[in-house]
Order: sequence, then C-alpha cells, then structure tokens
Amino acid sequence: VTVTDRELLVTGVASGGNQVAEQVVNSSRNGFPWQASIGASADEVVFVPKGKEAVANGRNVPGPVYVAKKTTLNEISFVALGADRNTNARVAAGASGTSGASGGGGQSTSRTENNSMEFETWLEAQGFDPEKLSDEQRTSLEKLFEASSPGNSPAPASGKSGDSSSGAASQSNGQANASAATGGELQTAISSMRAEYVADLNRIQAIQDICSGGGDEHRAIASKAIAEGWNTVKTELEVLRASRPKAPYPGLSGGSKPFSQNTLEAAACLSAGLDENELTKDYGEKTMDAAHPLRHIGLRELVAECARLEGHDVPRIFGDGTETIRAGFSTMSLPGILENVMHKTMLAAYRNTAIAAFDLCSVGSVSDFKEITRYRLLGTGGFEKVAPDGELKHGKLDEQKYTNKADTYGQILTLTRHDIINDDLGAFMDIPRQMGRSGAESIDDLFFTLLLSNPASFFSTGNKNYLTGVDTAFGPDSLTVAKTLFRKQKAGPGNKAKDQKPINIRPELLVVPVEVETDAELLMGSAQIMIDGSDSQTKIPTDNPHRRKYRVISVPHLSDDYYTGASGKAWYLFANPSVVPAFELVFLNGRRTPTIERIETAPNTLGMGFRGYIDVGVKEQDPRGAVKVKGEA
Repeated sequence: VTVTDRELLVTGVASGGNQVAEQVVNSSRNGFPWQASIGASADEVVFVPKGKEAVANGRNVPGPVYVAKKTTLNEISFVALGADRNTNARVAAGASGTSGASGGGGQSTSRTENNSMEFETWLEAQGFDPEKLSDEQRTSLEKLFEASSPGNSPAPASGKSGDSSSGAASQSNGQANASAATGGELQTAISSMRAEYVADLNRIQAIQDICSGGGDEHRAIASKAIAEGWNTVKTELEVLRASRPKAPYPGLSGGSKPFSQNTLEAAACLSAGLDENELTKDYGEKTMDAAHPLRHIGLRELVAECARLEGHDVPRIFGDGTETIRAGFSTMSLPGILENVMHKTMLAAYRNTAIAAFDLCSVGSVSDFKEITRYRLLGTGGFEKVAPDGELKHGKLDEQKYTNKADTYGQILTLTRHDIINDDLGAFMDIPRQMGRSGAESIDDLFFTLLLSNPASFFSTGNKNYLTGVDTAFGPDSLTVAKTLFRKQKAGPGNKAKDQKPINIRPELLVVPVEVETDAELLMGSAQIMIDGSDSQTKIPTDNPHRRKYRVISVPHLSDDYYTGASGKAWYLFANPSVVPAFELVFLNGRRTPTIERIETAPNTLGMGFRGYIDVGVKEQDPRGAVKVKGEA
C-alpha cells in the first residue's frame, strides 16, 4: 500500500482459485474497465459545516462534509462502478502457460519460462496474436505446441530384448511414423484454430460496433459479451433491452432517479414549518420547486429516500422498518440533512423568541472560557490642556475595570427508532424548536437572575442609582425623580474635583414588571396627564413631559417568584448599553446563536444523537448605566 497526497496505490497478487477471481482476471484481460471500491473504518471523523472548508487529499473541500482524519484500510474490491469514478483497477499480465510450473526446483522453473517464450514465438509464426486469444483458444494451442515440440513425441516402440539392431530400427521407424502422423494432424488443427481465431476476431469487432456510442452501460455489455462468447444476435438483444425506457423510480414522486440531498433537506424544512421565503434564499428556486411536492414528507419517507440516494435497495413497503432504518442510519446524507434541518428549526425558534437582555446589555466576544477584564474611560478625568512641554497626563483605569467570562449551556436529544416508526417529523422537530427557545430563554434567565440578586450591592444609595420610599410607586412624578437622579450621575468613582463632573448620560429604556406594563405604556403614549388641582376632588389636564421619551420593556421575570429579589412594583431606567453598559453579555467567538451537532450514541441506544449548546456569560459592569426604583415603602 502506498499513500500519497492525492492517491492510494495498492498492489497484490490475484491468488484466488475460485470463479469470482477467474471472472475478474479474464474480464480484465478482455479490456473490462474495472474500478476500485475502498472498504475502511473511519476512526476519527470531523464535521465541516456549511460555509467552511477543510483540506483533504491535497485539495480544499467545502462543507457540509464529513472528513475522516484517521482511517483503517480493511479491503479493496474490484467493482464495475465505483463511488469515485476516478479510480481504476486492473490485472497485470502474468507468466503465460503454466504447464509444468508445479514442478520443483530452479531447473523446472527455467524450463517453464523458456517454453513460454518459445510458445509466444510459435504463436506469432502461426499467425496468431497472443494478446487477442481467449482462454480456450490458448489452451488448445498450447497442447498443439507441446505435441510439435522436440522430445514430446509419442513413446518409441521397443524391440525384442537383446536385439539391439532390431530395437534401433523399430525405434527409428516408430519415430518417423509418429512424426508423420503428428505433422499432418498439426497442420489440420492449426488451420482449424486459425479459422476459429479469425471468426472470433470478427465476432469481437461486431460486438464492439453494436455497443459503440452507448456509454458505460453498453461498454459493460460489450465486455460481458466478449468474455462469455455471445453471438451478435444475443448482443443486439441485450443492447435493445438496456436501451428501453427505465421503469419509474419507486420514490415519492415516481421520478426517474433519487432526489438530491438538497431537495430532501429543503422538503424536510418545509415539513418542519420553516418560512418558505427564507428557505428560497438558502436553497434557490429550482431546489424549492423540486422540494414542494414533498413538503409533507415524514420521517419514514426521509429515511427511505436517503437510503435510496446512496444506492441502498430498501423495500417500497416500510413494514416494521428494520431494513429501511438500518440502511438509512448507515448513510451520510440522513444525519447531515437532520442536522441542518434541526439547526434551521432551532435558529428560527431562537430568533422568534424575544430576548430582553439584548436590549439592556452590551454584547461582547471572548475567545476562550477564561475571565476577561474590561476598562471604562468615563472616570479618568477626561481630556486636559496639554502643557507647553507637550506632556500628556495619565488617566487611571484601576478603579474602572470590570470582568466577565463565558460558560456553556446545552442539552442532548436523540432520534430513536420509535420516532421513525411513529413517522412524526413535526413532533421530532419540536425538540430543536424547544432547544432554540431554551437557548434564548437561558440568556434572559442568566441576566434577570443576576439583575434581581443585586450583586455586590450594584443598586445602592452609595452608587447613587437606587430610590426608595413611599413616593417611588410608578407614575409621572416618580419617573421625574428617577430621571433626575440618573442625569446627575458623576464621572467618579473618586472624590477629587474631576471625579465630580457629570457624565451627562440620558436614560432611554424604561424596564417594568408586567403588573406596571399598561400604566407605563399609557404614560409613554398620552399627550396629556391629569394632575391634582387646588383641592383633592379636582383633576387638571396638563402636557405629558414623558411622552415618547423612553422605550418600554416589560418582562415577567421581574415579578416571578422563581427569582430571588423579584417584585411586582420595582422598576428601572437604563441607558443605551452601547453608551454606558450597566451589564454585559459575552459570547464565545461572538457567536450569539446556539449550535446543534451530531454525536455518537451509546451502543445500547437504537438511535442517532444530537446536542445543542450555547456559550454565553453575563456580568454587572458600570452602575451609572441604570437606576432602580423600589416602587414601594
């Protein structure tokens, strides 16, 4: 075995003595274009997703594709049509004429080689082409050659014992008679063989003419016809039979060939309820047109079509599903299709789930799972006049640094034999759909758990971002007080004169529990509000100073008993997180969406495993970016 960057070269001896080995050798001698099939076990496989590339066999391979990084070669077979049509397999010419080859010793071997060379020369002298002889013709001619060779005459007749002259004469006459008889028979036999040889050449030429122009299928017929001695009539019938229109492919649409992997994948996406316009952007109109008749495809049909796509002959009737499921699970297309469809389903559910944390937090990227440090410049004192000597003053960052880190959150799901037999693709796709929602909800869960726990007294009077008291219940007056407190935030955090400069940041987001949502929306949308007049019985309309000033974000997390510190009355003002982030979300390598991947299942599991996960972290940052109002005494 020789391995190069782009090729696997294997040589060996055709030592089999059975009918199959003889068929390979004989058909190869007749020019049949054998190809190779590699049987190997993939010990280490890496999945390359769509949009990325990997280097394999000296070339760039675009995803989605599985790349075997480590493989154990088990066998190589001669096949009529290999999966890779760039392969070839052939039987090199060996020593012709094995007569006498079984004798032991160097002398016998040398004699056999010499006889072989003499036989080839004798054939050419008789008008035969050694390369175009069939096995039967070669065997017959070898016998004639041995009969005509010196020392291979019939045994001489013996004279009487003790009569040397009589014995010699008898021997001489015997040799002459034998030679004469053998010479006449040889000429007749050779003439007969030559006529058969010419007739066979004409037969071969006629077969090649009949099968010309028919592609690989007709070439295969020609090789078989030549090897098995067909006449022209039988060859013509076989060519006509092969040229008939093929019976419809027994798939979903009765087409002439299996559906492509892209078509099956698009059909499964439609069956899972994904948006057709978005799918058209990914797959193109041609693929979507082909997939549309299959838009209600089930798991049974998908597994069967993937098996047929890769050449498995699965039953048209599903039955108990044993053969179909075994064939489908052995394909590369089924897990690839399911992985892509599940990924799209999960992403659609993820994107359709509102994530309040994205509105309230800045979003950053980390390259690993180690803790990282962020620095803010608001507390450095700002720009100062440069002295005549050109020296710039140093700002200090030590008291303006914040940390964060990402962790992984995820779950595993399995496509089982029961799922396929139940034939409910929609029910199975509910799992990645829920994984998408779970991925989105996990981000909000992390954020609101942190927010309501008030880590390190983030909201406090010391940080000048916390209001309490009987007048803090949500309303226009308490909103005015909270806005004023927010606007008076200082550069800080020290006590020097420079630290007491205002940072002049405006709140933009009004965050309230669902109990206060209607009041907040009315206040933001009303042109006027009613205030108390000179007596408590009179209400006077006045212009609403808060109208459209803030975007309302209402979430149930703030008042849910699941979270420690929850309240149905407390509310918040947040700055734009891109200006002053009170909290920060970080994602590994900036990937904000969950990932779904195929995994190997345990040997005791009848199924195909997948895992979904997201790498995310959240941490408090600058307390000047938010104000909390208790909303009650």
